[in-house]
Amino acid sequence: MNNEFLIVKNMKIFINSIDNIIVNYPRKEMVIKTRLLNDSLDILENIYLANYYKDKNKRIDLQIKVLSKISMLDYYLERSYNNKYISEKVCINKCNQLSTITKLINGWIKSESKH
Repeated sequence: MNNEFLIVKNMKIFINSIDNIIVNYPRKEMVIKTRLLNDSLDILENIYLANYYKDKNKRIDLQIKVLSKISMLDYYLERSYNNKYISEKVCINKCNQLSTITKLINGWIKSESKH
């Protein structure tokens, strides 16, 4: 249970930091801006849902969905960097945050598989 709270804490930090970054995106990139925020919120919601499911298979399905959405966030950040909407430093920092969350979720999945 403690691991899930750490995941939630890290995801909330990521979401709050994304809010500050996407303010500077141009209008033509509204889709990427919206997806960054919406997918981040979806990830948080799916973490909460996975935490409440009693069925291990449903929990693991949601955890895998979260990992998939994290991969998409990574792509949006890479695209943002390539289009010079964010700096390399910001991109690396956000990707490192996502990497930490990914490791925590993989650990959660591994612990689920043992039970």
